[in-house]
Amino acid sequence: MQNLPIYIYLVFMLTVLAAFLLFYVSTKKSIKSTLLIAGWAILQSIIGLSGFYSITNTLPPRFILAVLPPVVGMIILFNTKGGKAFIDSLNAKTLTLFHTIRVPIELVLFWLFLYKGVPELMTFEGRNFDIFAGLSAPLIYYYGFIKQKLSYRLIIAWNVLGLILLFNILVNAILSVQTPFQQFAFEQPNVAVFVFPFILLPAFLVPMVLFAHLVCIRQLLLKSGTK
Repeated sequence: MQNLPIYIYLVFMLTVLAAFLLFYVSTKKSIKSTLLIAGWAILQSIIGLSGFYSITNTLPPRFILAVLPPVVGMIILFNTKGGKAFIDSLNAKTLTLFHTIRVPIELVLFWLFLYKGVPELMTFEGRNFDIFAGLSAPLIYYYGFIKQKLSYRLIIAWNVLGLILLFNILVNAILSVQTPFQQFAFEQPNVAVFVFPFILLPAFLVPMVLFAHLVCIRQLLLKSGTK
């Protein structure tokens, strides 16, 4: 990966900061939960700086240590009494607005592609259509929660579509990494997301986007009486 201009780092870190702030607001300013995810992000930053994730030819792949713990944490939250209570206390409006971070993320991925950090298929010029979720999030927030002109069913459908867009880029990103399972982008593999600060994309930002969708879907299903 070529030397990157400072603006790429700046935009990415401002996006991470925005994600922290939006999550903090969604928890009704819970210091405990915000410190927990901050600790996780700091830990992953330290590991990323060490070069640990840059070694991609191991079995199992090392990046599992970046993505598996958040998934396990979400499974626990959605299947325990205390976890469900925490989830249902979160502000769905703020978590909907949270998805606006996907716009600068897509810009950063495009810039990383230009500097040979990720393949083109991970950008909006390739197979990544995730930017549409970010661009539409303010509309869903305004017309769905402020004006209340959108039905719960429509907002749920938007969240499901957002999940599909997220899983699409996840699959393409994972299969573009130089591992024994690589299927795509052999001429320009996915290398940038395993070094600091971009390790925070798979280790922090992507899990938070997933969590925001799942929380909103659960809350809306409960409100609509279908769960």
